Amino acid sequence: MLLELRVENLLLIERAELRLGPGLNVLTGETGAGKTVLANALDLLLGGRARAGIVRPGAAEAYVEGVFELPDALREALAERLPADVEELVLARRVSAEGRTRAYVGGRSAGVPDLREAGVHLLAFYGQHEHRKLTLASAQLEVLDGFCGPEQGDHRRELAAAHAQVRGLAGALDELHDRAASRERELDLLRFELGEIDAAAPDPAEERELEDRRERLRHLEALRSAAMAGAEGIAPEGEGPGAATLLAEVADRLEATVGVDAQLDALAERSRALTIEAGELGADLRRYEGGMEVAADDGDARLEEIEARLAALSRLKRKHGGSLGAVLEHAASCRERIDELEHAEARLEEATTRLEAATARRAQVAHAVRAARADAAPRLAAAVRDRLGSLAMEGASFEVQLTEREEAGPTGADAVEFVIAPNPGVPAGPLREIASGGELSRVMLAIMSAAQESDAAGAGGAAGGSGASGASAASGASGAAGASGAAGAPTLVFDEVDAGIGGQTARAVGEQLRALAAARQVLCITHLPQIASLAAGHFRIAKDASTSPARTTVTELRADDLVAELVRMLGADETDLAARRHAKQLLAAA
Repeated sequence: MLLELRVENLLLIERAELRLGPGLNVLTGETGAGKTVLANALDLLLGGRARAGIVRPGAAEAYVEGVFELPDALREALAERLPADVEELVLARRVSAEGRTRAYVGGRSAGVPDLREAGVHLLAFYGQHEHRKLTLASAQLEVLDGFCGPEQGDHRRELAAAHAQVRGLAGALDELHDRAASRERELDLLRFELGEIDAAAPDPAEERELEDRRERLRHLEALRSAAMAGAEGIAPEGEGPGAATLLAEVADRLEATVGVDAQLDALAERSRALTIEAGELGADLRRYEGGMEVAADDGDARLEEIEARLAALSRLKRKHGGSLGAVLEHAASCRERIDELEHAEARLEEATTRLEAATARRAQVAHAVRAARADAAPRLAAAVRDRLGSLAMEGASFEVQLTEREEAGPTGADAVEFVIAPNPGVPAGPLREIASGGELSRVMLAIMSAAQESDAAGAGGAAGGSGASGASAASGASGAAGASGAAGAPTLVFDEVDAGIGGQTARAVGEQLRALAAARQVLCITHLPQIASLAAGHFRIAKDASTSPARTTVTELRADDLVAELVRMLGADETDLAARRHAKQLLAAA
């Protein structure tokens, strides 16, 4: 239940505070006084969009705050945000003049989606023209499913999942059929590319070795000259001593003093090691130079062979990714794709079998959904007819027609049509074509009342809500679907749902609203005294145009103030004694 509503600097309202009670609460006032501003405030609390210009001129920001009794289901959902013993939940929204918004849940900063999620458990909103959504075929289907009982929600979710699976498998099967047409061409290309790669047998290690050999062959003479010069410097073949000979002489001289000084002995040892290393180095350089001489004999032919091999590898790299690693990965991909295409027929048969099984499963679930609808349709029609009589539509006929479409969708293969004849002797027709705005309002109230009674009797429908209709009812996203799920929200808000009616019909609508309010809180923005007189709480919206900008105030009415407001709503002057008597009679009859 909504306990308190505070509004600051929202459109015409500078500051307003409402303390609401259980049962039927009404908001009344002159046209243009700003009654719908409070509806806008509630919409903001539910995470609605903050439209431009919503902040009162001259103010920095608008602020809306609602204090709600905390339902058990929401307590569990917000367990991490709230203290364990809290009994109330505060939702708030700030909107700056520049359009920036901040949301708060339980006194903590939150996101707008958090407000929407909390609002599902707290309040259902029915806007001024929300009842017209009853003319939509999809909304009528939601109403019927809501009346079927909570099990229908499980069936609907299962049906939607089965339909999604069928769609996915059908798409995959179509893709396999399309691939089959070009399968041979693709196989030829894949086999050619794989054959080319396999014939080349690329190996990154081989490539590195070939590149090293190519560099040696390209600098063959320089390598030979360097090796020969080194060998000659160490151990020349001609006249004159080399480095090895000189090192040997040094070692011999040092050897003559071995045993005298340990420090010099160590140096002598190093000298002998250098002599040995110099000899080995000279020999190695000779052998290296000899090898280069042999290589020079057929160097051009070998270099040409290496260049050709590297060129072949380069062509593969250019075609398949820029490196031999990428070429090998492409080869693996070709093998995998060839295997897939070669087994395409088996996959086609498998996909066909899976699609047939999924389609059969969808048909089975759709049959269960349809059976529940066929059972609920006459019960819903009878319940609505009963309540239309008490809404000044005696003798009106109302039927729920259920037909089967050719193709099943996520909601099944059923089409629902509400058919009505508002007056006896008048041919029945679709609700969207026959009913006036006032009649639509009464049909919606009849549906909501029937759903409430059905839920109270344990026959299903609204409290748990079907998976499809219960959620939309609580959030107010669909007024028509919400009609079947009204019992799911502890507070219902009606914004001039009584438009287009008057007289005894208005009284009957008021009685239905009060009946709905017996099990929950109802907040109704109305211009009809017949409805206002039935309220447990009455708030008047008044606009003072003498200020700039104009200012709207909200006042809770009591005793004589109630009579004065009803007189105004009757269109009479406050001194009109007959109007005052009429107003008092309305209150007494309530």
